[in-house]
Amino acid sequence: MADQRLTPARLEAFSDGVIAVIITIMVLELKVPAREVSNAEGLRAILPLLLVYLLSFVQTGIYWVNHHYLLDDLEQVSHGILWSNLALLFSLSLIPVATNWVAVRGISPFSVALYSVVCAFPGISWMSLSTLICHRSDRPLASGMGQQAASFCLYVGAIPMAYVSPYISLGMICLVAVFWLLPPKKIVELTHTGPAHPPTR
Repeated sequence: MADQRLTPARLEAFSDGVIAVIITIMVLELKVPAREVSNAEGLRAILPLLLVYLLSFVQTGIYWVNHHYLLDDLEQVSHGILWSNLALLFSLSLIPVATNWVAVRGISPFSVALYSVVCAFPGISWMSLSTLICHRSDRPLASGMGQQAASFCLYVGAIPMAYVSPYISLGMICLVAVFWLLPPKKIVELTHTGPAHPPTR
């Protein structure tokens, strides 16, 4: 009889596809300046968008990398996991909108506050998804809940900070990215020791 378990293969493939589309949409928003503008002026005008795009790309990439770590321990999905994963993908899909808002309206208190809200939004669904997967797989997270909580607090703190200094607010979001760029201890240990392979017949 075929295995009737709900394996995470389709969930992972669908998530990879959606995240790839999100990144593609962001890069399509990068427009070449008009011919009437000199090259130097054009680069200066597009530089803020390039920096915000880079930050958005890194943010999306961090979720993709950690999504891979998270699903690595999962052998069977549940109804709650499927919907939590969809909530995560929906919240990530808003990042191109916020990135483009900053590109069109410029780095202002409202645009950066909106960007901070959109960056914080995936953190809620991520905590829900990771909690459900931990209960399902009965294994601890590769990254601790403390790191998730600290990142979410920085995102939330960046919202009011945008009205004090938009650049400090963006710096707080950059700080979250730095936290997550470092690989979890569990992943480092697996990289050094290598996966355990069953004996061959």
